[in-house]
Amino acid sequence: MTPEPTHRRILHADADAFFVAVARMADPEGAGKAELLIVGGRPGGRGVVCSASYETRAFGVRSAMPIDQAVRLCPGAMCVPVPRHACSTTSRAIAAVLARFTPVVEGASIDEWYLDLTGTEALYQHESLEVTARRIRDAVHAETGMWLSIGGATSKLVAKLAAERAKPRPTTSGTGVRIVADGSEAEFMREFALAEIPGVGPKLQERLRALGMTRVDDVLPHDRATLSRWLGRRPAEWLWHRVRGVHHSKVEPRAAAKQMSKETTFSRDVDDSAAIGAVLRSLVAKVAHEMRGDNLGARTVTVKLKDSDFTTRLASRTVEEPIESDRAIADIAVGLLQKLRAARRSSARLVGVSLGNFKPARDAEQLGLFGAPAAVERAQDRAVSRAMDRVRERFGSEAIRTGSVTPSR
Repeated sequence: MTPEPTHRRILHADADAFFVAVARMADPEGAGKAELLIVGGRPGGRGVVCSASYETRAFGVRSAMPIDQAVRLCPGAMCVPVPRHACSTTSRAIAAVLARFTPVVEGASIDEWYLDLTGTEALYQHESLEVTARRIRDAVHAETGMWLSIGGATSKLVAKLAAERAKPRPTTSGTGVRIVADGSEAEFMREFALAEIPGVGPKLQERLRALGMTRVDDVLPHDRATLSRWLGRRPAEWLWHRVRGVHHSKVEPRAAAKQMSKETTFSRDVDDSAAIGAVLRSLVAKVAHEMRGDNLGARTVTVKLKDSDFTTRLASRTVEEPIESDRAIADIAVGLLQKLRAARRSSARLVGVSLGNFKPARDAEQLGLFGAPAAVERAQDRAVSRAMDRVRERFGSEAIRTGSVTPSR
């Protein structure tokens, strides 16, 4: 395999304290006024910390920490649930700004992106990569209110680590952008502990620590043969390249999701159609909420039913225009469930629903301009579902539920 050229221009953009920032914007009178903020749960509740404000982290609160432990460390902190819909909306808005600077944008997570600006030098009149990165950072903040930390380098690995060093945290002097020049990757890597390199997990860290190696500088003096003898050929080759900042992975835009689904397996077989239908409606509410978070509507609804003898059956319906409301999707799903139950009466072990054939969501107030039958979905249905999303984001996923109502005629 021929190595990639070393003159690539890669940026890694990382939204600063993303979940905390979104929670503050979504609730300016509550979370927006809290200096000590934990996103991911409530005092006394279950779950783990998704994110914490920089002020809260000074008390030792960290991501993935149990909520009750975080509250003990910082009893004055406000705990709020993750505003999932607002996070998805903000993430899409950031990605849209980034896409104006280069068509090659890879979403690494909801709050991280890689950009490949290789070959765009003339387009940007040969300005430095740092200048371009700062213009990108300013544009995202102006249009979304979010700040990014941006790292730049000839590889995804070094760009990501540079973004970490760019973060303007209270304990660091980061200025929001850090560019590692072509040819200085190896020297830059010497700043890092091995545990900071993506892919060096706990088990490998333990093996390296036993060999007296905890920082990049500890590995550099050893040749490949020695590392292979200690670690095995493939891990040694991988580590030898990483500690020198060598990484040829391409920036590859990811395809949009083709399907979203939710399902549940009953603790015991269920024969009551009403009970199965109630569970199905609950699943619809969850998957529809996620879909709306991506600003999508679905044209195809599929219900999955696994009988007590493990026979799996499916029923689908495709409508002319995309739908997104809990009511419209649940009506179709329950109708499909009734069809499956009528065709073969058997106790159910599992029920599920999936949405597909996605299209951009319509405005919640838009009327049926394209001739979609009102019985499928009304503007009021979309508005109600989005209002419910806002309640869930502010007060938690269990704050409001869809009732088991008779399908609209």
